[in-house]
Amino acid sequence: MHLERNSRKLIAMLEREGWFLVEVKGDHHQFKHAERPGRVTVPHPNKDIPIGTLRSVYRQAGWLER
Repeated sequence: MHLERNSRKLIAMLEREGWFLVEVKGDHHQFKHAERPGRVTVPHPNKDIPIGTLRSVYRQAGWLER
């Protein structure tokens, strides 16, 4: 599976799946979903998100298993 490292493209993927922006703290954008618990936090703008941070975002969104 290819993990998208560009924050703009990653945010677009989240929004296509029903996540919506609820808060911005500095350079971190937080998203919620109407049917899923919790939030997903994405550092933005960032063209090359570190792999550990990226895996965390994917887990929060439910795209990767723990």
